[in-house]
Amino acid sequence: MATTATEPAPAARPNEYCFVCGARHPYGLHLRFEDEGEGRVAAEWRPDPALQGFEGVIHGGIVSTVLDEAMSKAVVSSGIRALTCDLRVRMRRSVTPGEPLRIRGWVVAQRKRLVETEAVITDDQGRERAHAWASFLSVPAARAASGGGAS
Repeated sequence: MATTATEPAPAARPNEYCFVCGARHPYGLHLRFEDEGEGRVAAEWRPDPALQGFEGVIHGGIVSTVLDEAMSKAVVSSGIRALTCDLRVRMRRSVTPGEPLRIRGWVVAQRKRLVETEAVITDDQGRERAHAWASFLSVPAARAASGGGAS
């Protein structure tokens, strides 16, 4: 989505209505990510059956969204305000409703405004269910504070 000089770009600011972590989102996942330091975050998740695509399988778009959020939280834990500009997800095994899962996200590298990240969802046996890689573009401090950002 392109923006014009008169149209503000999306801001990289926390939001209580975030679908993944927002406490006030009426249909959200309400995940709580813990900052593990050094650009790493983690959360526990038991997917609700209402999130299924095919019977017995959590929708891949939901899985991708959760992984994107983990990487976003890792970027924020590093003190950087940024927005996702590229996302790649590999589904390794089905994510099923009700199973206990662990989500981890971390920052891999930062070069100028580009932040490289990864995230995984694992089951209680430590088996990887999905893996993601993303690039984030940091928002200049003045734009982040004024509500503008990168798209």
